[in-house]
Amino acid sequence: MTDGQNLTLPIDSIQQDVEQILFESNLIVQADTGTGKSTRLPVWAAKMGRVLVIEPRRVACTTLAGFVAETLESEVGERVGYAIKFDYRFSDDSEVVFATPGVVLRWFSEDKLKGFDVVMIDEFHERRAETDLLAALLVKQDHHRLIVTSATLDNQRLEAYFNAKAIIANAKSYGVTTVHHSRDSQHMPSGRSIEDRVKPVVEQALARGGDVLVFLPGKKEISQCQSMLKSLEAEVIPLHASVSDFDRYRALHQSDNQRVVLATNVAETSLTIPGIVTVVDSGMERRTHQRNGRTALALHAISKASAKQRAGRAGRISAGYCERLFGEHAPLEAFTPPELEREDLTETMLAAACCGYVLEQLPFLSNLPEKSLNIAKARLSEMGALDEQGAVTEHGKRLYPLPIDSIFAHLISGMDTKSNTEAMVDLAAVLQTPMTVWKRKGGELALDNYQRWNVLSCDVVTSVAVLRGEQPTEIIDVDELALEEARKLSSSIREALELPDWDVASRFSREAFLKSVLSVAPELAYVRREKRQQAFGNGFNEVTLSRDSDFPAKPQSAIVFDQFHLAGRGVKQTTSYATCMAPVSFAWLVDAGLGEESISEFDDSDGVVVDVIERIYAGRVIGEYRQAAKGESLIRALATQIINGELLKGTGERLVREVKYWNLYQSLEDAAKSTEVDVLAWLEQALQDLGVEAAEDLELIEGDDFVFDGIPSWEFDDFAEKYPLELNLAELKLDVEYQKGKRTVVVHHAGGNRKDGPKRWELPSWSGWKVQYKKASRVIDVR
Repeated sequence: MTDGQNLTLPIDSIQQDVEQILFESNLIVQADTGTGKSTRLPVWAAKMGRVLVIEPRRVACTTLAGFVAETLESEVGERVGYAIKFDYRFSDDSEVVFATPGVVLRWFSEDKLKGFDVVMIDEFHERRAETDLLAALLVKQDHHRLIVTSATLDNQRLEAYFNAKAIIANAKSYGVTTVHHSRDSQHMPSGRSIEDRVKPVVEQALARGGDVLVFLPGKKEISQCQSMLKSLEAEVIPLHASVSDFDRYRALHQSDNQRVVLATNVAETSLTIPGIVTVVDSGMERRTHQRNGRTALALHAISKASAKQRAGRAGRISAGYCERLFGEHAPLEAFTPPELEREDLTETMLAAACCGYVLEQLPFLSNLPEKSLNIAKARLSEMGALDEQGAVTEHGKRLYPLPIDSIFAHLISGMDTKSNTEAMVDLAAVLQTPMTVWKRKGGELALDNYQRWNVLSCDVVTSVAVLRGEQPTEIIDVDELALEEARKLSSSIREALELPDWDVASRFSREAFLKSVLSVAPELAYVRREKRQQAFGNGFNEVTLSRDSDFPAKPQSAIVFDQFHLAGRGVKQTTSYATCMAPVSFAWLVDAGLGEESISEFDDSDGVVVDVIERIYAGRVIGEYRQAAKGESLIRALATQIINGELLKGTGERLVREVKYWNLYQSLEDAAKSTEVDVLAWLEQALQDLGVEAAEDLELIEGDDFVFDGIPSWEFDDFAEKYPLELNLAELKLDVEYQKGKRTVVVHHAGGNRKDGPKRWELPSWSGWKVQYKKASRVIDVR
């Protein structure tokens, strides 16, 4: 490949060294953003064959492909192309293809990337889950020449892992002056009132001249700062994963006006934003991490490596400035932990299996958490996506190509009718779009109108209607950019499954659809907590009703299709919020076979013993029915009635007294060797030994037939008198407890109107025992 690149970049000085190393081995290039590594290296590598560049972000993928194509005087899609979700512009003749990791993983599962000779993993230091998996697959396969670029990682470690040689390329810098806006030098970055703290710093930076780049944790903070800065005489431009093409163009191209670019980590690497003189760093990012087996999203302080990357955005065109909203000696961690160490591994494990490998057997740069591996394996096994050996099943192969999380792919593949499949595709498309597709308009009137239109306030009904353009526009606000993304996703899945497009979708029955969901993924069923009505559980997890859902107050159960997890203050505290809920009835849960049955009580109606059987799910009774008692259930019911005095009057009272004294007798003789007898269990066994099989059999039995072999009869009365279990004094009833180890008798208040406790002379002698009186939580010695 020849090129027409006239622009000189810092990396150009090492072109000869790069090409020589590449001819001999794999290559590690350590270089800051702005050196030209992402645009030059693929072109140089193309001399060895067709090049695939794995670029972690979609914005960078399309932008870099356009830049390289322009410098080679070619159109995008010809010599240089790209492939991102829903957008492919390349051909078999394209010599360089930029692609996102998710796309590359699917290609790897199809043909192990045999159409490429060189694979370049750009910005490897970000340690994204899909990128780490691709690195492990490529190292294991060892069929491609590899180029790995990294701004911050340990080169020696990377050289050993990739069997590569390293080279360093430094970006030209006019120097960056760093200022810390904190009274305490160890003050950590904070997400509190970021917009208030950013504004004065941005105003000072604009007065200095040049454009300003502000790093913020997410879209929410960008929106808040954009509102706060709207009065400035400068263009305020948002830059995050879901901005419009117009805003993206404004951010990546200089203007005659001063600009303030409000960006997430998307601007930290890969993309070069021209004209930046000052970087304002909040020191915060939104990052996932594992918390109690869940991937929780939370605000985190950035690492030292990220802080260095951000500062490096200034000083490229003139002397630069980095204004940090935290202390100079804040104890930041050295590097951001890899995603594979802090996120759920379900999708990663399925991807590895579809590529022909067991995840645990691949060579990763760092160890994978054992707990996360076990959780992922269990989930995929329950779905039937993996077999006992960890290999992908045919069902798993059907799930993986769908560009959505495995649980939604599993739901789609399990629907029982075409209309239900289409509804699940459209719902999944809405829920899997990173942006919020719809929100109900605010106000009581809008809520009333919403509930008239969607009688059950079912989020599923609204989501599917919005995707299909059937929602009342006066009630529902729709983000058109997000809706376009969701419709692209729906169309992509529908095409893969040979279904009609969303605009000619089949009508579906809400009840039939939700019952089908329950049959495929019963774990999505949640029931309300009786004492905390905002909380729902499924026996394993608990979720809290999110403000994003209009789930009504009355329904006691729901299918929860989507939730997000936020880390709390405690080390193990995580709150899960349900954001897409569909009300269902307890009867539907019973029909789906959820819960366990247990006998809650029995009823004696007209001489027939009847069991009251409850079906319990996640601590709630979801169903109840009655049936004639039989077997062990009947025996237990009869034994209970005898003890309660309802049958064989006096027998139960006698047996309870004899068993209680026998248990006391044993404990006083030798507590270590004593075995406490349960009177109910003893009586059940006695009934079985007497051959009782039906209630009418008791007519042939008398109370004297139940003989408990405990304290010998000649000793019983003396023992009971010496060690009574109950005492009736004047206006005072007492229960007696013997604590042999402490040689203490505790008499518990059991009733009576006496205000003061018992006197010692009123009690048995209990020679050698200490005596205490306990009423409520108060304990006093009886002297």
